[in-house]
Amino acid sequence: MARSIVGLCVALVCAAAIAQEFPSRPVRIVVPWPPAGNVDITARTVAPAFGEALGQQVIVENRAGAGGRIGTEAVAKSAADGYTLLLGSSGTVTAGPAVWKNLGFDPLRDFAAVGPIQSVPIVLTVAPKTPLASYAEYSAYAKAHPGQLTIASAGNGSSNHLAIELLMRQANLQLLHVPYKGSGPALTDLIGSQVQSMMDQLTASIGHIREGRIRALAISSAKRSPLLPEVPTLDELGVKGYEAATFTGIFAPAAVPSPIVERLASALRKALAQPAVRERYQAMGVEVMDMSQPQFAAYVRSDFQKWQKVAREGSISVE
Repeated sequence: MARSIVGLCVALVCAAAIAQEFPSRPVRIVVPWPPAGNVDITARTVAPAFGEALGQQVIVENRAGAGGRIGTEAVAKSAADGYTLLLGSSGTVTAGPAVWKNLGFDPLRDFAAVGPIQSVPIVLTVAPKTPLASYAEYSAYAKAHPGQLTIASAGNGSSNHLAIELLMRQANLQLLHVPYKGSGPALTDLIGSQVQSMMDQLTASIGHIREGRIRALAISSAKRSPLLPEVPTLDELGVKGYEAATFTGIFAPAAVPSPIVERLASALRKALAQPAVRERYQAMGVEVMDMSQPQFAAYVRSDFQKWQKVAREGSISVE
């Protein structure tokens, strides 16, 4: 027993010493998507301030492929020293893994959730030639024509697809899901009225909404977006408890020592508190998330379990 206690004390002292020395060289954030996308822009927006808070340069590296799985798996299997991090998102650590088959990593077991960055609500929109001016009309039409009202998503198993499945279950609607290979093609067909409605990230749709090319009926967040204050939430509209959003955050390999995770979490929150960083994110139409490291870890676990349930009930799986 005494030897065990001594060993534990030595381990704790060593971990604390490592944390005090960390970081002694540049830190790398792996973005598992190509450059110029939402996740990549998110990483590059916070990286300079994050590096300033850490006292070392933070380098963003794109490692795309397989819907984000290649880069995500690479970080899961990297050295657990805090120098290789993941810019994770709901698409790669919660919603995506809830439907993917044959994953090379476990999103909960193989990662330490360091801290959140931002959250993006999902907006329900309709095509210009769709004669539905409100969510009440949309719901009534869907119930009068079960399985006929089309709704587009960025693809099978995407966060948008799961948000649609959640809406159908909570609002008791039968919609005809039309999956696309990305939000861009889906929005093009929505604007052209080839599909009647869509659920997509606000950041992708807001320009088209403001220009009047599509109409927003409802938003998925718990509260209204300041960018579209006139658009009510689904919860307000009677779909009680409905909430769906995509998020991004920093993750480390699970075996990274806790003092280093805490150091990273503290530096990330300091970076996100900078007015210039917050203003840049707000201009992008996203909300900076403010959570402690334990709160974020609990949030990730809860989000993953929610989408697992949706995927199971909807028999959704993607090879």
